[in-house]
Parts: sequence; C-alpha cells; structure tokens
Amino acid sequence: MNIKNYVRFEFQSIAENVSFARSSVAAFATQLDCTLDEIEEIKLVVSEAVSNSIIHGYDNRANEKVEIMVAIRDDRTLEMIIKDYGKGIEDIIRAMEPAYSTDGSRMGMGFTFMKSFMDEMEVISRPGEGTSVQMKRSFLVRDQEAYA
Repeated sequence: MNIKNYVRFEFQSIAENVSFARSSVAAFATQLDCTLDEIEEIKLVVSEAVSNSIIHGYDNRANEKVEIMVAIRDDRTLEMIIKDYGKGIEDIIRAMEPAYSTDGSRMGMGFTFMKSFMDEMEVISRPGEGTSVQMKRSFLVRDQEAYA
C-alpha cells in the first residue's frame, strides 16, 4: 500500500519530551478519524516506546536523540517507528516478557502494553547501536453519518 501522509521528527532524550511526542503522534493520527479510546491507546504506545528509549536506551542521558516516524497508508494503516541510538537490548525475547525490566523500580510492562494495542510490533536492536520499535495498526472506515 502507498503512503498517504507521513511525518518524521526528532527530539532530545528528556522526560519532558514524552508528552510532546505522544501529543504530536496523536494529533497526526486524528486524520484517520479515530475514536478517543483509539487516540488514547496510540498515546500510551508512544509514551511507552519513547520512555524506554530515554530510560533504558540512554540511561536518562539528556543530550541524546529520539526519532519518530509515522505514516498513514492508503489502507488506513498507521505505521510508527520510534528509534534511539542508545545501548540497545541484549536479549529482546527476555525484554518482551511481561514484568521484565532492567530497572527494578519499573513495572516492565511497556512492550506488553505496546503489543496489546497494536496489530503488529517488531523490536530491532543491536547492543551498542540502539533500538527501533516498529508498530502498525489498521483503522476501520467509519460511517460519517453516524457522527453527524
């Protein structure tokens, strides 16, 4: 399917930018005429992925970069990539397990939440090079008259 629209941006790896990232992606996704619940799910997924980059990828170092790419395809699929250039993940399979975290003060549910709200999710990571979380979700065509 062809890309109908896309956006790409990057920002500094500080906690204050998590809300910026989630709001920006949510605003872009509204082109799909999502429900409020769907928008909240997208915001949660983005928050988790960006927070993982900042906390785990960069160990909260502020002078690093997080990239986000979001595309809307002709078939109403939202594609997102959240990428960092941090320390990477040694064992992706283990990191995807519910309640696993390298930080004992965290719940370790980020990847579980992301998977539950997306149709597809792939984590690509190389130790010492960073992590890319690629996600897709399709949205139904809604009857516009029902909202009038």
